[in-house]
Amino acid sequence: MTPIRLFLIEDQPTTLRNLEKILSKSPHLEVLGGAKSAEDAIQSINNMEELPHVVLCDIGLPKMSGIEFCRFIKVKHPEIEVLMLTIFDDPQKALEAIRYGASGYLLKGIETSKVVEAIREVHEGGSVIQPGLARQILKRFQPRPHARSSSPQAYRKTLTDRERDCLQIIAKGLSNIEAANVLGLSKATIRTHLEHIYQKLDVGNRVEAVTEGLRQGLIGI
Repeated sequence: MTPIRLFLIEDQPTTLRNLEKILSKSPHLEVLGGAKSAEDAIQSINNMEELPHVVLCDIGLPKMSGIEFCRFIKVKHPEIEVLMLTIFDDPQKALEAIRYGASGYLLKGIETSKVVEAIREVHEGGSVIQPGLARQILKRFQPRPHARSSSPQAYRKTLTDRERDCLQIIAKGLSNIEAANVLGLSKATIRTHLEHIYQKLDVGNRVEAVTEGLRQGLIGI
């Protein structure tokens, strides 16, 4: 299996060195290097013969923030996946990052194995948000009883029972691998279900899918 090319952005030199050292040990990853600012990262990436598959990026960077970097790099190199790793346990920042193209949002202190799993997840087309933060985000979109659709059954017909089970599981913030384990399915099957859910609900990612599912009364928190 070809290693995932990874680039790191972290303004704290000690943290950056530790991330490079720890993540370089994973056979699934090839750490191309790191930068202490978004500006340096952009320059480094533009000079690379082979672009990184994934950029692991802090938000609180000097000058250009991690979210601004994400917005810039997704315009210039839309094929690069951006995964946020930050101390900000802030639903608003997470939503803003996702709005500008981030595929995941992790909090610092998470186990290394979870970081590697998240990198693999976004590289394969998935998205990752830690469960606690995901619940905070989704509660913002949970409809009040009187705001629910007057005919939720019409929407329920668009999803199969298994697709609704899958949507309910990812609403808890689980990754594709974790959802597969819970439902007793393969990761490929979970991805297929998600693709069908996105198409049927006319959304582009799992946050939008869960938001729409809550809005239509298909799932609950």
